[in-house]
Amino acid sequence: MIKTPPTFAKQDKLKFFRTLNSRVNNYFKENNIKKTGNWKLHLKTIILITVFLAPYFLILTLDMPFWAHLLLTIVMGIGMAGVGMNVMHDGNHGSYSNKNWVNKFMGGTIYILAGNVHNWQVQHNVLHHTYTNIPGHDEDLDAGRIIRFTKDAKWHSFHRFQQYYSVFLYGLLTFNWAITTDFKQMKNYLKRKLSYGEAKSPKVLWTTLIITKVIYISIWIVLPIVIGITWWKVLIGFFIMHYTAGLILSIVFQLAHVVEETENPSPNELGEMGNTWAIHQLFTTTNFAPKNRIVNWYTGGLNHQIEHHIFPNISHIHYGKIAKIVKETAEECNLPYYEYKTMRSAVIAHFKHLKELGMKPAI
Repeated sequence: MIKTPPTFAKQDKLKFFRTLNSRVNNYFKENNIKKTGNWKLHLKTIILITVFLAPYFLILTLDMPFWAHLLLTIVMGIGMAGVGMNVMHDGNHGSYSNKNWVNKFMGGTIYILAGNVHNWQVQHNVLHHTYTNIPGHDEDLDAGRIIRFTKDAKWHSFHRFQQYYSVFLYGLLTFNWAITTDFKQMKNYLKRKLSYGEAKSPKVLWTTLIITKVIYISIWIVLPIVIGITWWKVLIGFFIMHYTAGLILSIVFQLAHVVEETENPSPNELGEMGNTWAIHQLFTTTNFAPKNRIVNWYTGGLNHQIEHHIFPNISHIHYGKIAKIVKETAEECNLPYYEYKTMRSAVIAHFKHLKELGMKPAI
């Protein structure tokens, strides 16, 4: 892990971000629109939380066959991923509402999704958004030895098959959150003194992590067993819920950054990056299925990753409108604007890229 963070260029086509920021601000001003969420996001929140939690209460209260339980856990996983991408995500970026307490409350939904606010904000808001696709800094590129996401990662012979087995590992994302990842991240981030916003004491952070994990396990595992559901059925349902959510979230994440077009730039010997931060986002990020209403609605605008990375403080419900502004400004400045027209083409491109990265590097 490179401990000294890279610095971004200060004089590289500054016109781009200045012009873009002015145009986007004018869009909101001229249309008298707030940059945060509105009734559309509020309605979506109700729908997705219902999809996530209603099956849970049905399982607890109704006598039904095990196959019906399993189907409901899949629905819960779909709802779980939806809440994460839409509600929790906007909340922890401070873009859900113009009221800070609302953002904190919505961001706190991560606790019922198995995660931790502090860890997520450090990994996502700080490391991923600041150092997007930079090996050694963006932890989204770190899959241990098992998957090779960049050419900088060490190659192993089993990587030749990663385009086949990776999809099965993707489903373990949130399950690992619930069991081990948060504890490892908390230890690592405190050791490196990483934080987002006002730093909190290690005692507070560890206490919050432990208490929320105990409550989480109590709700999703202990309570169903106590009311009479066989323990192994509970564990299988718990795993299927997480596997469904993890698979959805992992694939959505990878389509935006692990494809052939996106770069993995590294700092020079002085620790400097070649582009300004905003332009860096254009070279390391890709949109997908921008016109697909279902994908737009369900993924919380994560298919508009370019807009999200440049304007993380703007709610995702506005990305479809400002995307045209971003694309036109990038083209005027002779900068890239990568996008796949469909979800299918993006998925194919991702696994094709994994296959290329799995080949033995030429010596």
